[in-house]
Amino acid sequence: MPESGHTTTRGNTSEAVSGATGTPSGPGTPGGPAESVGPGVAAARRTGLLVTLVLGGLTALPPLSMDMYLPALPEVTGALHAPAATVQLTLTACLAGMALGQLVVGPMSDRWGRRRPLLAGMVVYVLATAVCALAPTAGTLIGFRLLQGLAGAAGIVIARAVVRDLYDGVEMARFFSTLMLISGVAPIVAPLIGGQILRITDWRGVFHVLTGVGVLLTLVVWRFLAETLPPERRHEGGVGQALRTMRGLLADRVFTGYTLTGGLAFAVLFAYISASPFVVQEIYGASPQTFGLLFGLNSVGLVAVGQVNGKLLVGRVSLDKVLGWGLGVILLAASALLLMTSGVFGEVGLAPVAAGLFVLMSAMGLAMPNTNAQALMRTPHAAGSASALLGTTSFLVGAVASPLVGVAGEHTAVPMAVVQLTCAVLALACFLGLCRPWRKAPGTVPTGKAQDPAA
Repeated sequence: MPESGHTTTRGNTSEAVSGATGTPSGPGTPGGPAESVGPGVAAARRTGLLVTLVLGGLTALPPLSMDMYLPALPEVTGALHAPAATVQLTLTACLAGMALGQLVVGPMSDRWGRRRPLLAGMVVYVLATAVCALAPTAGTLIGFRLLQGLAGAAGIVIARAVVRDLYDGVEMARFFSTLMLISGVAPIVAPLIGGQILRITDWRGVFHVLTGVGVLLTLVVWRFLAETLPPERRHEGGVGQALRTMRGLLADRVFTGYTLTGGLAFAVLFAYISASPFVVQEIYGASPQTFGLLFGLNSVGLVAVGQVNGKLLVGRVSLDKVLGWGLGVILLAASALLLMTSGVFGEVGLAPVAAGLFVLMSAMGLAMPNTNAQALMRTPHAAGSASALLGTTSFLVGAVASPLVGVAGEHTAVPMAVVQLTCAVLALACFLGLCRPWRKAPGTVPTGKAQDPAA
């Protein structure tokens, strides 16, 4: 992998934003598209803030869809006369849909461009969310939450692919950090918005609001987000070609290393999200307001460190070195949490545990943007498929890790700390064993081809 300081800033492609005509190289040329600079570069800079807001909205929609709904879970249980375990499946279904939908939408965007699959996904998201608001039974709600997740995946995967179309190297890492600033606000405000909605209406009102947000975002995408993948860089072929492309990507040891590293780091985050309401409120006796404050504070820490990463570290320190620092801090924080929750230091109160969670969450701001950037820098000609693999891996590993935090019941935080420490160790092992950051490797992976395993 070329050092981040030596990569070139990637301009807009021939159709992006301004409609300027560029001359991108064909998909078989390593790094070809990164060299296709011209009038589109200036257009990309002029519209950079607008594109950032659009892509930030797309990446913020999934956490809004998940977290705005959380305060309504008890009410849904009563309204639909369903057990709590069944209502919890509405969350699982949405999460599974987001994971699997990326595998479909990513290759579609490599074949047909970014706009059409994205707009189709947004339309289906709006319709599915509207039906959720009218769902008469828990089974109907579960089914359309699954469809909502499948369609909402288009925003996640195509936003990353668009970033890869427009930027390279340190500029891409900086852009991911900026997206984290926007999308990181969503988990902070979503439960608060959901709670306020429930003050004036019932749980169905949450889905009415999400429907409105989906309609607005669809119109903004249709009006302001131009195509960023020109026809000459698209891939022909159907499912077979998509599978061959993904197989080629996974055969690249370094890409797979970054993908697994990011997925396992995301699992640490998901373990926190799943367990923290019980840990903070049930075990340490905090009020819901205190939990909301701590949850928001941890999200602010993640966003703030992400901005330090993008504004101060990227371009001055290699991406791999910053990623290594982030993983190391996550590992240390998870170790401290396990020692505290298992009673090694005796009875500890909420403050030390909250401090450990804050450090762990903040370090995610160093890990997550850089794993995405490093993985996508290797895949300029299959950014949609690569983005799909990154997202699907993260959601699936997170979905597996989440239930494990409750295996010992709601009255101990040890399972949460064990899951976090295990995932942190595995993430660092994948980073060191597969990415081998001390060695240089080829910068791109030709579509459908594996890199030399000895690289």
